Amino acid sequence: MNKILTAILVLMTSVLLVIGCSSPAPQVGKPAPDFQLPNLEGQSISLSDLRGKPVLLNFWATWCGPCRHEMPFIQEIFEEWSDEGLVILAVDIGEAPSTARDFIQAGNFSFPVLLDTNKDVTLEYNVRGIPTTFFIDKDGIIQVIKVGSFSSTAEIEKNLSKIIS
Repeated sequence: MNKILTAILVLMTSVLLVIGCSSPAPQVGKPAPDFQLPNLEGQSISLSDLRGKPVLLNFWATWCGPCRHEMPFIQEIFEEWSDEGLVILAVDIGEAPSTARDFIQAGNFSFPVLLDTNKDVTLEYNVRGIPTTFFIDKDGIIQVIKVGSFSSTAEIEKNLSKIIS
C-alpha cells in the first residue's frame, strides 16, 4: 500500500511540475510569442521582425468551412489596410504547402500565408479551434483574441481600432 501511495504522489508531483513549467497560453495584454515560419515562397518570416507594425495573425486550414467563409473579408482588410501599416499573416495549420497554395491561388487571395506544417506555432498559441485570430499591436502585445470566423469586414475593422493608432 505504501508503494502505491508513493507512486501516486510521485506521479501527481510530476504532473504539477510539468503544468507549472509549461509556457502559459497567450493572453490579451501579454506579449505575443515569437515564432518563425516559412511563407508559400519558402522565405522565413519572424513575428519579431514585424515589431513596430500592427499584426492580424489568423490560424486556419483549407478544410475548415468557417475559415473559407472569412477569407474574402481578410482579403478586403488586406487591400484596404496594408497601406496603413497593417500586416496580415494567415497561418495554415498542418497542411502540405501545395494544398495551401492551390487554395490561395484559386481564391485570388494575395495576403501572406505562412505554413505551420508541424503545428508547433499553433500549439504555442494554444489554438483550440479554427479559425482563431490574434490582433497584435505595434509593441507585440496581444490586444484581441477572436475564436471563430468573422461575419463581415466591419467586424474585423472593429477590432483593428485596438491595434492601429
